[in-house]
Amino acid sequence: MRHLLARPRTAGVPRGDRFGVRDLVAEATFGIGARPGRLLLTILGTVLGIASVVVTVGLAQTAAGQISKQFDAVAATQVVVQPATSTSMTGQTLPKARLPWDAPERVGRLAGVESAGTLATVDVGAAAITSVPVNDPSQPATLTVPVLAASGGLLETVRGHVVTGRWFDAGHDARGDRIVVLGARAAERLGVHRVDRQPSIFIGEVSYTVIGIIDDVKRRTDLLDAVVLPMGTARADFDLAAPEQLQIRIAVGAGQVVGEQAPVALDPNSPDGFTVQAPPSGSKVRAGVQADINTIFLALGAVALLIGGVGIANVTLLSVMERVGEIGLRRALGATRRDIAAQFVVESVVVGLLGGLIGASLGVAVVVLVSALQEWTPLLDLRVVGASALAGGVIGLAAGIYPALKAAAIEPIAALRGGV
Repeated sequence: MRHLLARPRTAGVPRGDRFGVRDLVAEATFGIGARPGRLLLTILGTVLGIASVVVTVGLAQTAAGQISKQFDAVAATQVVVQPATSTSMTGQTLPKARLPWDAPERVGRLAGVESAGTLATVDVGAAAITSVPVNDPSQPATLTVPVLAASGGLLETVRGHVVTGRWFDAGHDARGDRIVVLGARAAERLGVHRVDRQPSIFIGEVSYTVIGIIDDVKRRTDLLDAVVLPMGTARADFDLAAPEQLQIRIAVGAGQVVGEQAPVALDPNSPDGFTVQAPPSGSKVRAGVQADINTIFLALGAVALLIGGVGIANVTLLSVMERVGEIGLRRALGATRRDIAAQFVVESVVVGLLGGLIGASLGVAVVVLVSALQEWTPLLDLRVVGASALAGGVIGLAAGIYPALKAAAIEPIAALRGGV
């Protein structure tokens, strides 16, 4: 206030012009910096709120990208086709169509299809599945192991891995060779751990040579518990009528196109006889994931911003109460109500902007740090960062209006009588 007291009065200058922009900035700066400890506590709420918003949006975008990437690696590249069903008058569920035996070859011509394979459950009746002949008195108790039939391209399609041996090919399928591939858990239950000595398992009294053991099947984990036959073998030995399911691995983004064209490729005359499970487009998945994450965390950020705004309002109001004498002196020296209100509004806006800038910087640092620790690629819209920093000033403006009006309403006589 010393620079105001020392300023000489100039005749003819209107009272409202005695305190210009320079005076306003000087007084606001003095008011903000007078109590550094209080300033830090005041902007803490705004810093946390703005940082929460930036971290929320940044991690939401980053996590959505990572989740979408994982989705693309598995589910977004998988299409499943099955015969559609209808209910007869007797209540039976009947298939509308049958998958053709050459279904993988038919859909393999479609753009976006990388591999395809068929799968079916084999009904072996009451036949026992053992690793020794059934007439051996030392045989272990019979096991309940599912038997499945598959085409040669299924393993690649479901992203399976051969632990030992090999997977059967089109030649085994065409000849109906009596061979099987075991899932890792089924092999353990049957006591088969290696295939270099051509071990066999028995379905009933019929021997089938084990040529491989598979593991790490990402899309059909039930294969790990099963005995898998070639389709041709299941047709010859167990009268398999048709494949039950067609698995298709596609390129990323080709789900909708393949989903529409696959039924036509399988049966041009009645494509409605098949149901297709195709992944949605990547943009829909990413938007859905990001929206869900944003909804949760933006609510937390809004609460923190509200707390920050209330903190600025409380501290500004407290400042008004503590500086009643100063306000009265300024009014006595010619400051108008507008000058007093503007001073406290500017103080609140500056405090809010400081909190916004620090909070936005802190939020960016958190997003980058978390992404680095998780080995993710950080994704953050810089427009969000800039808007978040400016939002601090808006919060300060809204929080400072009421205290500024209270300060402007103080009469100089009443303030000076109260003293400071």
